[in-house]
This record gives sequence, C-alpha cells and structure tokens, in this order.
Amino acid sequence: MNRIDHLSLDGHALRLLVTVAEAGSVTAAAARLDLTQSAVSHALDRLRAITGDRLFVRSGRGIVPTAQAGVLVARARVLLDELRAFSEAAGFDPARLAGPFTVAANDLQRDLLLPPLLRRLRVQAPGLSLRVIPSGAPNADLLRGSGCDLLLTPRPPDASDIVHRRLFEDRYVVFHDPAAGAAPATRAAWLAAEHVSVRYEDGRTLAIDEVLAARGLQRRIVATVPGFGGLAAMLRGGSWLATVPSKLADGALRGLASAPLPVPAPRLPMYAVWHVRRQDDPAHRWVRAALDDVVHTLG
Repeated sequence: MNRIDHLSLDGHALRLLVTVAEAGSVTAAAARLDLTQSAVSHALDRLRAITGDRLFVRSGRGIVPTAQAGVLVARARVLLDELRAFSEAAGFDPARLAGPFTVAANDLQRDLLLPPLLRRLRVQAPGLSLRVIPSGAPNADLLRGSGCDLLLTPRPPDASDIVHRRLFEDRYVVFHDPAAGAAPATRAAWLAAEHVSVRYEDGRTLAIDEVLAARGLQRRIVATVPGFGGLAAMLRGGSWLATVPSKLADGALRGLASAPLPVPAPRLPMYAVWHVRRQDDPAHRWVRAALDDVVHTLG
C-alpha cells in the first residue's frame, strides 16, 4: 500500500481539520473557509489516507471528531500558531496579512467599534477582513479554538488562560420615542411604566434586572427581543421604554430620545478578551492597538 508523504501536509490542511471539528459539519466548514463542500470532502479524504483514521463520525445532525482526531486537532492548533509565528519571524508587516480576523460581539459593540476598526485596519492591511460572529453568553472555549480571535464583552470568561483589558465604561439610560411623551423622572414612575427589554437566547437578561431583583423590584416588561438591534422598532410609535447602555444612541437606537435612569445602577465596563496564546502574536497585538485607537477616538 502506497503511503502519502507526510510532507504533503500544509497549513491549509491543518486549518481545514480544525475548522471542520469546530463547525461540526462539512457544509458549515466549507462556508467558513470559502470553499465548496466537495473540496472540503476531498481534503478530508486525503487526511484520512495520511492518518489512517476516520477522523469524524456522525452525531445527531452533525459530525464529531474521533478520539484520534481530537488529539490531532489539538496538535494542529499548536502547529498553526507556530506556522504563523514562523511566517512573521522576519518582521511583522500588516500589508502581508490576508484572510479573516474573527471578532465575537453583540449589537452594541458591533455597531460602535467594528466599522471604524475595519476602516483603520484596511488602510494598512488591504488583504485582511473582519468576520463578526455573535458573542452570545461568552465562555473560554470560544477563544480556545481557532474560530474566534477576539471577544468584546462586558463579562469576560473567568479562566486562567484568558486575558482581558478594559476598553471603556458605559451607563444605563432610558430610551423612548419623544413623540409619545417624556421619559419618567422618578423611580416610581419608571417602575410603573411599561418596558421592552433584551432576553438572550440562553435566558439571560440585562444586568439592570439582576440589580432590581436584588432590591426586590421588578419592571413591567411587555416585550423582549433577543438583542439590542430589535429594540428600536418596538419603541418607535409606542409609549414603552428601553433601559439599556447609553452608547446605543450611536448605533441601534440612533434617533430615539434618552433620559437619565432614575434609579441607581452599576456602571457597564466593556472588555477586549483573547486567549493567552495570542498575547504575543504580532498581528493580534496590532489589531488590539488599532482597537485602542478607535476607543480613544470615540472618546
């Protein structure tokens, strides 16, 4: 039996193996890699011939790595990091960057930070693209794989291999449609009013509701949406309120009126979060520095 030379392996094959493992399907992996499903299937067949392992087996509607493939995926991640470091050993040049840089963010961070970040990055790195994915309820595993390079969140995962840096602080304000009247100025009026709010798909609510619950208080919520982007349509033309971060005025809630929150509430920090293996990556450091510049420019 003829063995395929292991030297025929390259970074593309390793990245494909990792992507399929993280995506859980050939179709999803092909979309991430901008390849056809057939190309991914043929590449997997080649990897199976090299490794002598099935690599992936059916599980429900998707596929999962075999025990051997799980070991190979972990090694592939290390090798990919080393290949990246090898390619940059002669000196980092943003103009040589190519492919996507993946950022996990919610509606607020996406609209506020990522458009100016993309404009700034593309000046020096025209081959770089941003891939934005939902942050959801972020956990450390999101950053441990290769599917996410940077996370923007008010709640960094608590893990020893995760690094975070505070970007800015925000505060809660009350958004409303001024055509329907003024916002309530007292706690009693605010609690008596009807509200629309955010309830994420995993059941989490906003931190303001946790604060109220600790004080034995509760808002009258008449509707919930799964993200900040759904609030504006609910507020326009109605008398409802949305108590959310003030910087949404520059994005999803642009054009609506806002007023101070008439109850005490904690400040809202925002963090950039990444895995420790990215700490000294020149490309990652460059993107983080660009993000810092964006935050400074926005004030």
